[in-house]
Amino acid sequence: MRFTILTLFPKAFDSYLGESIMARAQNNKLIKIEVIDIRNFTQDKHRTADSKPYGGGPGMVMRAEPILKAFGAIKKKSKKIRVVITSAAGKQFTNSIARAYTKKYDHLVIIAGHYEGIDERVKKILRADEVSIGEYVLTGGELPALVMIDAISRQISGVLGRAESLEEARFGVGIPAYTRPETLVYQKKKYRIPKELASGNHAMIEAWRRKHQKKT
Repeated sequence: MRFTILTLFPKAFDSYLGESIMARAQNNKLIKIEVIDIRNFTQDKHRTADSKPYGGGPGMVMRAEPILKAFGAIKKKSKKIRVVITSAAGKQFTNSIARAYTKKYDHLVIIAGHYEGIDERVKKILRADEVSIGEYVLTGGELPALVMIDAISRQISGVLGRAESLEEARFGVGIPAYTRPETLVYQKKKYRIPKELASGNHAMIEAWRRKHQKKT
């Protein structure tokens, strides 16, 4: 899977994508991530990528021309490509959508929205999906882009190392987990793990986990 991110703040992605599972997946060529600075496609010396909205109002809107030029510069090697715009007004991003993207497409272009949003004509021209990661508003689309890349990448075979590592493929997410020691002492109080998990009885352990699984 290939990810291309169009953003006004490319350095925001360096730390997370360069560490842990995301870094390993890239090194193993399971995913490819490229970050493109939209400002490189502006025309003025100030590298202006936003402007005041028609009709007035507070804030600024990301201009269409630099975004469309940045998109035009992407080397599109496949027809199985989809454009996604991060937006608080978009459809709710879910695990089902993440899985669907991995099955339908091999190249996702994510445009990270900012300020008061993106010129609406970009969505129309690129036939883009508008996606939100939650019922709240963030200062920019860079965090949603990272969330989506992480959620989608972990659905790709080999990214997590073993297929069993995919929590939702086993009992669902959020099942309580414990590790050594069996009895934890904190401020003179003892906290023990559930007796089922220490039993060594696989059927009993599985029954306990199914009992505590959360609906997703």
